[in-house]
Amino acid sequence: MRLSSRLGRLDRRLFAMVAGARLHGLERFVPALSRVADNSLLWAGVAGALAVSGHRPLRRAATRGLLAVSLASPLVNLVGKQAFGRNRPSLDGFPMARRVKVPVSASFPSGHSASAAAFATAVAMEAPLVVAAPVALLAAAVCFSRVYTGVHYPGDVLVGAGIGVATGLVTRRLWPEAVTGAPRVVTAPPMPGHDLDGQGVVAVIGSAAGGAPVTAETVRASLSKAEVVEVPGADGQDVTGLMGEAAARARVLAVAGDDGTVSRGARAALEHRRPLLIIPAPAPGHFAGALGLRDTQDAMTAYRSGGMVAVDVGEVAGRVFLNSAGLGVYPEVVDRRESIEQRAGKWPALLWALSRVLRTAEPEEVVIDGVPRRIWTLFVGNCLYDSRGAAPRLRRRLEDGLLDIRVLTATSRLPRLRAFTSVLLGGIGLSRHYQQWQADTLKVSSPSGSVRVACDGETFTVSGDVEFVKRPRSLLVVRPEG
Repeated sequence: MRLSSRLGRLDRRLFAMVAGARLHGLERFVPALSRVADNSLLWAGVAGALAVSGHRPLRRAATRGLLAVSLASPLVNLVGKQAFGRNRPSLDGFPMARRVKVPVSASFPSGHSASAAAFATAVAMEAPLVVAAPVALLAAAVCFSRVYTGVHYPGDVLVGAGIGVATGLVTRRLWPEAVTGAPRVVTAPPMPGHDLDGQGVVAVIGSAAGGAPVTAETVRASLSKAEVVEVPGADGQDVTGLMGEAAARARVLAVAGDDGTVSRGARAALEHRRPLLIIPAPAPGHFAGALGLRDTQDAMTAYRSGGMVAVDVGEVAGRVFLNSAGLGVYPEVVDRRESIEQRAGKWPALLWALSRVLRTAEPEEVVIDGVPRRIWTLFVGNCLYDSRGAAPRLRRRLEDGLLDIRVLTATSRLPRLRAFTSVLLGGIGLSRHYQQWQADTLKVSSPSGSVRVACDGETFTVSGDVEFVKRPRSLLVVRPEG
């Protein structure tokens, strides 16, 4: 007897066993649960509850869960069911009280089970056990309900759940998991002349903090003796000058603003050998987030602890970068995003910029460490990033002495749309067009004689050769000990 026939007979026997089961007290609940899971409405509701909880891991769990469902559902319903076309179980003699509306689609595999397992798997990757376990039990109940209500054979459910689990795991490639714990750093000696009231602190609040919870009043409320300098509306050159003047007379330089503003503060702190206190505004930038500084209160707690750590910085054309620098299409995306970001918001502006650049972008001819290349993007990270891809975000160390170099080359086999998709999806399908290595220096030149560079979200043009270098453990940053 063929294996498929044996499995079919086993599947029908198991279905008959479930059909004959009587779950006293659950005759109404299980069918109702099955109906609530139609069109993934149950998981949308759970995701909404997680999203409004106010806890970042739960918000990430909600996002990852919906991402997993959005992948699993079309995979099962548009591919799996069309490929196999299995008939639904016969409901002859099946209890009427347990029946639900039978879909007209094929039975194998179960779409409800795939969505349930995908959502539960994705949530388990982000949420604590006290949340993940109930979600997993709810997903298991939905899977069981599809057999108990006579809609699916057990085999349909098992295969659908397996597809869901696999899809949930695939989301790691599309969106890396959050780094647990702060990246590794080197502890430095305690802050010299530390004053709990902020004596000797000069805080520069950049224009990017406008409308944010960080204001002169909020800083003075925590550090009554600190000097506060507000620079709303100042251009980059003005901010750089103000940072230098503030650092020259400060014992500790504090900076509130976006990543570009913080990078300017880091440059001034390095020049004047001052510790840097980062005050996240309006939300934690990449570097503040890597240090575990999420809001003003975290920054004030860090200052009061008196703790400092030594971190690496990167440098290109005399400019410091704490996160990354880049060439190729990235500077153009940044320029277009900034043109409407104040009106549209960061993410809508970014998507608009990507759509505009996608229409017109062309690969850039450059020479990288003596090798001519035709590239879509060149990413240079300050320290090694975890995730694969041309635009990673997560680091586990801030003092490894390395530049993380990633190049997405352009050939006739990697057209514009696929290149952009690869960047957005974190490396899917990059194959041989993607290269990654680490070094402490990198030299780039262009046949045109100039290179457009993006550095921590700010862009500028460099004439002649461009050299990226590391300054290992050169910047002292205020951060709570431990």
